[in-house]
Amino acid sequence: MGLNNLKPADRSKFKKKRVGRGPGSGLGKTSGRGHKGAQSRSGYSFKRGFEGGQMPLHRRVPKRGFTNIFRTEYDVVNLDQLESVFDTGATVTVESLREHGLVSSRTSLVKILGRGELTKALTVHAHKFSGKAAEKVAAAGGRAESIPDGKTEAVSS
Repeated sequence: MGLNNLKPADRSKFKKKRVGRGPGSGLGKTSGRGHKGAQSRSGYSFKRGFEGGQMPLHRRVPKRGFTNIFRTEYDVVNLDQLESVFDTGATVTVESLREHGLVSSRTSLVKILGRGELTKALTVHAHKFSGKAAEKVAAAGGRAESIPDGKTEAVSS
């Protein structure tokens, strides 16, 4: 960077477009708006997504499937993650999973899945368990305890 590299900010040296100042200016009479039509009038504003009468993109793209607005979202934690983070005999709660960064703070429901092996006896408190995860926790000498989430019954295995 030196004085020889300095230049004015982009677009700062252009004169403002002065419309409606006679035929010699190049922007007289219709002031660059063309003849007639909505865009030539004052107060015209187009709707979002308007493409000049062409079928807009949000209507051209085919709609498929169904989105269930009542779907229950779970943050997923696998057994291999529990194995690497917690010590033998530890109690795993949703709060402890948040502290270790395994669960995002915005989601409140947690599901434990059975990927990986568990060799430590852990007491795991979560909202849901996959079948394999509950089996592996019990096989390692731990306990898988479901927390009621307000929708399902509490089940302890």
